[in-house]
Amino acid sequence: MQAKHLVLHGIAIKKHATVDEVAGITGLDRDAVQQIVDDAVAAGRVQQAGDKVMLAPAAQMALTGEYRKAFSGLREDDGFLAAYQDFEKINVDLKQVITEWQTMTVGGEQVPNDHSDSEYDDAVIDKLGDVHERVEGVLDRLAAKLPRLSIYKNKLLTALEKAEDGDTAWVSDARTESYHTVWFELHEDLLRITGNKRSE
Repeated sequence: MQAKHLVLHGIAIKKHATVDEVAGITGLDRDAVQQIVDDAVAAGRVQQAGDKVMLAPAAQMALTGEYRKAFSGLREDDGFLAAYQDFEKINVDLKQVITEWQTMTVGGEQVPNDHSDSEYDDAVIDKLGDVHERVEGVLDRLAAKLPRLSIYKNKLLTALEKAEDGDTAWVSDARTESYHTVWFELHEDLLRITGNKRSE
């Protein structure tokens, strides 16, 4: 995928992103990303609000067409597709862990987790660690076919370590590159690569 299309791809995954965030998710040089973003804004492909950018609707459609060409090889690669399917299986378990993080059962009813029970939270973070151990090998298989995907493995490990060290915002806080945020973006990346749709 050409750098300009990779930048647009990064913006599409992040939805609303700064240049630094796009550089961080694509692995491209920050100055190169800035130049591509500036050109895309001038051409009307990218819209800017403050320090955040997002794709214009026409650019979204054009990018979808680019995927068919850019990812045709991976869409026919049995090894990549098998790794992707294994990721989807683990994704089911990750969603369950996040549900347990966000809610807890009290008196037989599910209620929002106010995170006042540190033992409960620690147990959920342990489960998150188990999920990470299972997904690491899958991420290595995916990155063997598309090296830039290794960025996600590093980001996930960073978030997990911070959560294990006691900063619980790194489990699922949408305002930072929490474990759930990065996982969601990885999933979106894989869906765009494979041409599949997200099932809710």
